[in-house]
Amino acid sequence: MSTPNNGSRPGLSRNASSSRSITDPGTAHTTHTNCSPEISEKEWSADAVDQEDLSQPVAATDHEKLTNVQTGPGLDFDRQDSAWQAGPPASLYSASEDVSYPEGGLQAWLVVLGSFSGMMAGFGFMNTIGVFQAYLSTHQLREYNESTIGWIFSVYVFLSFFGGLQIGPIFDAKGPFWLILAGAILLPVSVLLMGFCTKYYQFMLTVGVLAGLGTSLIFTPAISAIGHFFLKKRGSATGLAAAGGSLGGIIFPLMLESLLPKVGFAWATRIMAFILAALCLVAVLLVRSRLPPRAGASVMPNMRILSQKAFALTTVGVFFMEWGLFVPITYISSYVLETRIPDGEAFSFSILAIFNAGSCLGRYLPGLVADKIGRFNAMIIALGLCCVTSLAFWLPGSILPFVDGAAHPAVKPLTIVYALLFGFASGSNISLTPVCVGELCDISEYGRYYATCYTLVSFGTLTGIPIAGALITACGGRYFGVVLFTGGCYIVALSAFIAARGLKVGWRLKGTYGWILF
Repeated sequence: MSTPNNGSRPGLSRNASSSRSITDPGTAHTTHTNCSPEISEKEWSADAVDQEDLSQPVAATDHEKLTNVQTGPGLDFDRQDSAWQAGPPASLYSASEDVSYPEGGLQAWLVVLGSFSGMMAGFGFMNTIGVFQAYLSTHQLREYNESTIGWIFSVYVFLSFFGGLQIGPIFDAKGPFWLILAGAILLPVSVLLMGFCTKYYQFMLTVGVLAGLGTSLIFTPAISAIGHFFLKKRGSATGLAAAGGSLGGIIFPLMLESLLPKVGFAWATRIMAFILAALCLVAVLLVRSRLPPRAGASVMPNMRILSQKAFALTTVGVFFMEWGLFVPITYISSYVLETRIPDGEAFSFSILAIFNAGSCLGRYLPGLVADKIGRFNAMIIALGLCCVTSLAFWLPGSILPFVDGAAHPAVKPLTIVYALLFGFASGSNISLTPVCVGELCDISEYGRYYATCYTLVSFGTLTGIPIAGALITACGGRYFGVVLFTGGCYIVALSAFIAARGLKVGWRLKGTYGWILF
């Protein structure tokens, strides 16, 4: 009756099995029900059950044992004339325990490839906003200050994450196809239209609104779909897909550095739009979900899950993490220009590529480590590194005095080291957040939890970039205020993740057999 399974199930040994005796006190007849976790859901259908045996009255002691088993909807042990009534296959295990994960295979890795492509488009554009911020502040929108221009990109990032409020539950119920298809239309069209923009409100509508909605429609289902195919390897698989965003963040700034002086802003953005369209098409064709929605699940968000303290603290940690993350992504190119580093204009493009090169490695490698030492453990280490690099490298670079009207000689190497190390550490912020959230919920509600988290986090991204712009103005064009803001955000995020881990699994670093895997 057992069927082979090459995947994995949470909390259950593949070879574990047990039997339960149901004794009729009148006939002393005993039936043994195989409770092996290898049994597929179809095999628990009513046709596979010995109805003659189950029609006998159940002994009181066994009845009490059965009622203590976690049951799914449709089970009824209150009637003595039947052990269950048309119950679903989740009769003896919770919903999460019934799920089997392939942990690989052609379809699973094609989903990762599709997610990689979608992230390369959506997050690749997001990781390039520093180039657009610096370019617009010296060209089309040069009459506006940094904080005002920053609102365009803060609205973009806000909508990229806030859209998850509805997109996550819809993904749970309907799957990713139509969501990603809509995003595959909106994102390239918005970048195409950006080439025609000359006014502030036009950039706000095309970049802030259209591109934000398009990125959100790609981002949430592309990440969530990976959780349908991987459990033990979820960290590394998600990190591999998220690395696409960093790869896009390397290619697009260098591409724009070459194209802008040769063909101008309009044609540079059109070429970028065509590339985004091709990447989005791959995501539309390959990203699929596998698990059916939970019976009776609503597509409406449910904020009551924030009553779970570990999840609430994790959300606080992600909020401050993202509040600080998009500050250097947005302003590091402007920082290079303002600090008067030699060859600053060319270096302002290169520094963002260096940042994303570190991030590309940081999105994949920590995922591999996280699957070994625990997802929260890896995130805590990464957040600690973000704190150290911001305060040890970027802060000195922002306060060193000018020498003969140019940047101090130490500023450029400090900036390069900071971009590479912080890029690596912060890259894991994006790839590890989904798997950390996945540790706190059932896979059938993964999209809902993830969307709820990032809906709240989006309000931090809405305000973080303009606050940083205002700090630059308040500090007379210097960037030490921005650096302190970034470092402070990461200190709070680190504290919140440590507290969430402690509430969930305790404060010990190691268990009997090594690291506590959480």
